[in-house]
Amino acid sequence: MAGLERTLARVREKLAPGHHVLELGCGTGTIALRLADAVESYLATDISAQMIAIAQEKLANPKIGHLKERLSFRQATGGQLAAASTRYDAILGFNYLHLAGDSSSVLANIRTLLKPKGLFISKTPCVGDMNPLIRLAIPLMRVAGKAPASVTPFSSVSLEREIRAAGFEILENARHGSERKDTRPFIVAQMP
Repeated sequence: MAGLERTLARVREKLAPGHHVLELGCGTGTIALRLADAVESYLATDISAQMIAIAQEKLANPKIGHLKERLSFRQATGGQLAAASTRYDAILGFNYLHLAGDSSSVLANIRTLLKPKGLFISKTPCVGDMNPLIRLAIPLMRVAGKAPASVTPFSSVSLEREIRAAGFEILENARHGSERKDTRPFIVAQMP
């Protein structure tokens, strides 16, 4: 939890009240519900209709009704959204890039969705930096239905290299985890 709180605090420092934000892979909306009050509009998306349904149930809670005017949840992928004309000041992807498929295509879609000087903020588990037994276990977990069909085994070095190769400038690369070895770099990248 301490690592998550550090991440959320740092993201808030990067966002501005007039920003239009897109979150890719929002899951059940936990992060969106924590950050939406800091910006003008926040669209949180996920490929899973079940995750979006849970997020929408959370948003229906009267205690957070004030967020309804600026936060919305939608089942969509970055590729689907890139075809539209809407552009964002910031795109967030937490626990997303390693599960999203072909990283060069995913990052190209993110570039398309960002305004000039827009920020891409991510925190990605780098399977390539984890214990080799975890990497070996992923195919077995897939067979058992406990892991997605696609997991990109980034290392922190290869992740940063991919983001730079997509044309982003890395502004920050930090570790916010509370464990000794944090394999999830927090990266803030900017469009030229």
